Amino acid sequence: MTISPLQQLINEERDRQERELSLIASENYVSKAVMEASGSVLTNKYAEGYPGKRYYAGNQIIDQIEQHVWSAAQSVFETDYHVNVQPHSGSPANLAVYTGLLKPGDTVLAMSLAHGGHLTHGHDVSLTGRLYNFIHYGVNQETELIDYDEVRELARQHKPKLIVCGATAYPMLIDFQAFARIAREVGAWLMVDMAHFAGLVAGRAYPTPFGIADVITTSTHKTLRGPRGSMVFSRPEFAKAIDRAVFPGMQGGPHMHTIAAIGVALGEASQPAFAMYAKQVISNARTLAFALQQKGFRLVADGTETHLLLLDLRSTGLQGRDAQNLLESAGLIANKNALPFDPQPPTNPSGLRFGTAALTTRGMKEREMEQLADVISTLLHHETTPEAAREEVETLAKKFRIPTYF
Repeated sequence: MTISPLQQLINEERDRQERELSLIASENYVSKAVMEASGSVLTNKYAEGYPGKRYYAGNQIIDQIEQHVWSAAQSVFETDYHVNVQPHSGSPANLAVYTGLLKPGDTVLAMSLAHGGHLTHGHDVSLTGRLYNFIHYGVNQETELIDYDEVRELARQHKPKLIVCGATAYPMLIDFQAFARIAREVGAWLMVDMAHFAGLVAGRAYPTPFGIADVITTSTHKTLRGPRGSMVFSRPEFAKAIDRAVFPGMQGGPHMHTIAAIGVALGEASQPAFAMYAKQVISNARTLAFALQQKGFRLVADGTETHLLLLDLRSTGLQGRDAQNLLESAGLIANKNALPFDPQPPTNPSGLRFGTAALTTRGMKEREMEQLADVISTLLHHETTPEAAREEVETLAKKFRIPTYF
């Protein structure tokens, strides 16, 4: 049977994912059930509005689906916070919070992108940085840990209306209570962006921000192992403003096929097996980190307490772009990443970021992390060829299949 050029490309991407190994901290593999919900007939329905308040007819079942996902989200995270499951991804979820709670020009305190934060935490290339007055905190230059004293000093000096914590490239635990104390001291609201570690929170492998933060945002496709969607949790007093910011403020009809797939992923995250998965993700990250350190690599903050780690490339003579390309030529997919106080530009920084969520979904454990550390080390030190390394990578990939694909 003849297939279309586009279907051929999809097949090729599936094959690529099968034979290569993803070490990207923000990637994962969804289950067959999540994929089926994401590709279901729900993509046919327009459901502008919220349950009981739609702008089109025919939404009786759609309303039940969205309400089911609300309940599933509250159950998984053991919270009575209000939840909005309509933001299309993490970036608009964050913008919806700012739009709902702030006025243009209001001051926000958040983590610098250069030290591990996110673009939507007020970087000047992001709309968030253009609309609001972001002040940025970072990490201590010696310890590479968040400097809570600096956060407090900046909060006292600038009196932000909102304080944001959460990161995309910070390997250690975040002290939500410390941020909450600072927020209370200066009369600010506290927002936690848990996009990277939401699955670890769901699996009880990372401290929960619920009951501490005023607003919590997350994407759903990283450690939570769901589709590419998002959720915003908030205390009841902020719910109406945030809902209005999502719709009609920023979006029209929600993607109900994605929302249903989020619900499926949340159901999976409620199972005991997911808690075991979350703990294994962290164990794998720690094993990979230690193995790389044993081979002479320096890691930011001297290791990891989460699903990700940052490797300093300066001992190898390589920069991030070249190292990323070298690993990819061997079938290892990672991303170049800036280090705190990096002298190199973000387009070609001094570091690599590794994550273990996707590899753990494939069933890999500590032994495989040690094996991959050896492959990474020999590649980056030019002690093997990409062709020889690729053979080892593909052998692992065949042994540890992607669950969705068979």
